[in-house]
Amino acid sequence: MFKSISQIIILTGIILGSINMKDEYYKYNGNGRIIIPNNNIIKSLPEDGGKYWNRLIFESSPYLLQHAANPVDWYPWSEEAFKIAKELDKPVFLSIGYTTCHWCHVMEHESFEDLEVSKMMNDVFINIKVDREERPDIDNVYMEVTQMINGRGGWPMTVIMTPDAKPFFAGTYFPKTTRSRRTGMLELIPSIKKMWLTNRDSLLSDSDDITKKLLKNQDALNTKQTIKKDILDRSFNYFVQRYDSEYGGFGESPKFPKPHDYMFLSRYYAKSNNPKALDMVEFSLKNMRFGGLYDQIGYGFHRYSTDSKWLVPHFEKMLYDQAMLVHAYLDVYLVSKNIFYKDVVDEIITYVLRDMTSNKGGFYSAEDADSEGDEGVFYVWNKKEIYTMFSESDADLIIDYYNLTDKGNWSHGRRHGQTNILHIKEDTLSFIKKYNINKSIFIDKMNNINSTLFEKREKRVHPQKDDKILTDWNGMMISALARAARVLDNEDYANAAIKAMDFILLNLSSEEGSLLKRYRNGNAGLDGVLDDYAYTIWGLIELYQYNFNPLYLEKAILFSDYQIKHFLDKEKGGFYFNSDISEELLIRSKEIYDGAIPSGNSVSTNNFIKLGRLLYNADYEDLADNLLESFGAKINRYGPAYSQNLLAIDFIEGPTYEIVIVGNNSKKVDLILKELNTYKHDRKVIIHINDTNRNKLVKIIPFLDNFPSHNDNNPWIYVCKNFACELPTQDIDKVKDLLNK
Repeated sequence: MFKSISQIIILTGIILGSINMKDEYYKYNGNGRIIIPNNNIIKSLPEDGGKYWNRLIFESSPYLLQHAANPVDWYPWSEEAFKIAKELDKPVFLSIGYTTCHWCHVMEHESFEDLEVSKMMNDVFINIKVDREERPDIDNVYMEVTQMINGRGGWPMTVIMTPDAKPFFAGTYFPKTTRSRRTGMLELIPSIKKMWLTNRDSLLSDSDDITKKLLKNQDALNTKQTIKKDILDRSFNYFVQRYDSEYGGFGESPKFPKPHDYMFLSRYYAKSNNPKALDMVEFSLKNMRFGGLYDQIGYGFHRYSTDSKWLVPHFEKMLYDQAMLVHAYLDVYLVSKNIFYKDVVDEIITYVLRDMTSNKGGFYSAEDADSEGDEGVFYVWNKKEIYTMFSESDADLIIDYYNLTDKGNWSHGRRHGQTNILHIKEDTLSFIKKYNINKSIFIDKMNNINSTLFEKREKRVHPQKDDKILTDWNGMMISALARAARVLDNEDYANAAIKAMDFILLNLSSEEGSLLKRYRNGNAGLDGVLDDYAYTIWGLIELYQYNFNPLYLEKAILFSDYQIKHFLDKEKGGFYFNSDISEELLIRSKEIYDGAIPSGNSVSTNNFIKLGRLLYNADYEDLADNLLESFGAKINRYGPAYSQNLLAIDFIEGPTYEIVIVGNNSKKVDLILKELNTYKHDRKVIIHINDTNRNKLVKIIPFLDNFPSHNDNNPWIYVCKNFACELPTQDIDKVKDLLNK
């Protein structure tokens, strides 16, 4: 096999630059092994594993390239694959995963690299590999199938279907041989083969039934209902019922961060002053930061906790988690003014800008959980290692502060070298009081210790980085950085957000308003889905609220109108996940559930209500109202499942403020903005007009021509609340009083 994944990545750049992905440029010898009729390219292929090259070698996705040397005769998702399945009368084996998925690696090693399993797969199936991060539209459809059949889903996702893409079997991870109650591939494949040959009518009937149920489920999403007036209070009470008062968070293990839940609770507190809401947010977010879910040395959050204590994570790090958690910690910082939460925001962004940012400005997707063939190895420590690096007194301090034990503090650690996940049980103030240590001395000492640990860890084998740049996750990160720049008055964060948006506008968008999905190694491609538009527009709105550059409003309008034209269900309401001009899949799905990340429909609702208020555009506001009503029955039934939509409802219910600042004195405008940007709630939009941007802004928002220019030194502030406007003022304290009423 490959000596390293880097060989695949480097190699792919060579191939894509030298060969066209048309059939006449390559052929197959019938065993899933590729023959490339270009001697120059053959010389560039590593000798080891070369006999197993499959079609995935022509792809850009790091996940697909991981499987490019499998003896499985993989196809990418393509018309060619389904055409051959029909010609050969074979079912299709669809495997969906992503680069940093631990169990995807396990299944690959056990089965897809195994000659016995791969021979059976090639004999029975046409095999298709999909990167869920590149093709979330495909993933959405077949994840619903998997959940429908099994009651749960996850990755790797395994779906077996007819040559016309209708599924009849689905699951997640399958070992090579049957273990406990989990069927093995060596047993599953012959069983499917026998059914396909001897009882196909039953499989076809099952596939028809599953497809019909999929369509029925989609219809059920759109049950129109007016949002109930007590939805925010009822949703809060649901959160109280599910709250884990011992460790924080909601429910039992596994625990996902779900930042938008905490965003809702912070904003609910800002409106209701209910201390329980703030207590739940603070206790949960502190425990998440102190736990093993957080990388105590290099910063950034892992994907989720496998236990209820936030101790043992799945160690992959996802860009989207960092982005949404920045928003969550900013929200609690605004209502509590506790500097601790600001520090966490700074740490998360330090990680992203240091480790997840390309030199062109775009943000990478993820970092793997595994290195050196095992999960978490990069992140864990044992006591012996600490004592070899530090003096005995410092080592004792580290071991006490980060809670290391002789046997290791997690089950995997006890099996492999007594390793420990660093975590904190006592915050800094409690710790220094316990040991009677001077605060500044202790903080300096721990900063030096962490720097030493970080430098030592940097010499380890790093987890693989998924370096593809995804439009939606970049839009999400831009929104977080721009908002952090505004709230924390940090120009570096703004510059990073601006550079990333410039990258998207240059490489992943068109003048007509369409977006592409992915960029990697100079290669942009794949039609954008709803999330790409929703999150990019969110990023543009936050950038405009930071520097008031009219370009960002223009682009937000361009992408919004394209989204409405090509994604909106004009009959039933709501946005489809893929556009009307993209590839036609088994069903055209919609997504409303706010899971690990908020759905495109939920984010769009927030976008259109804010754009409506910024632009004085009633059509956008009506669209936001209609989006909520289109999914009203679902939201009314259980609000916490749609917590990003609850943010929009909170905004619409108000009180909401539109603030226009007119003035040329940039220093005094900045002082006003600092006050407004650190106000406790987010139910406001701000426009700044000066002589430089007036002409451009008036073209976008003609109503602004009614605001006269002011040549005096002090800016004028116009505040409208719930569609009623106050007299203009130059006194920021009066504005704050209006916001507080």
